[in-house]
Formats: sequence, C-alpha cells, structure tokens
Amino acid sequence: MGEERLKRLIMHWIDHNEEHKARFEEAAREAKTMGLEAVAEALELAAGRASEVSQQLRKALEAFK
Repeated sequence: MGEERLKRLIMHWIDHNEEHKARFEEAAREAKTMGLEAVAEALELAAGRASEVSQQLRKALEAFK
C-alpha cells in the first residue's frame, strides 16, 4: 500500500467514524426522551470515544506532512 492510498484510507475512516459519532449522539438523545438514562449515558460515552478516535486519525494524517 502506498502513501496516497493510506492517506485516502485514513480520510475515509475519519468520515466513517464521524458518521457513527453523529448516530450515537442521535440515539443518545432518543434514549433520553424514552427515559433510558443509562443507555443515553453509554451512547454519549461512545460518541466521546469516537471523537477521540477521529482525533488520533487526524494526527496520523497530519504526520504525513
């Protein structure tokens, strides 16, 4: 795998991960409206972890420069 392919792959992972993060946040809001606080908290934590993953992927991408 060459550098350009690896960069594209990392960019794809960032985009894909951000989609998951948004869905986790949406599901957390929905869980709250259903009174499922523990579920909402777990989903919010997952969204936060997804943000951390995206941040690390961005650092990996930046390291190419």
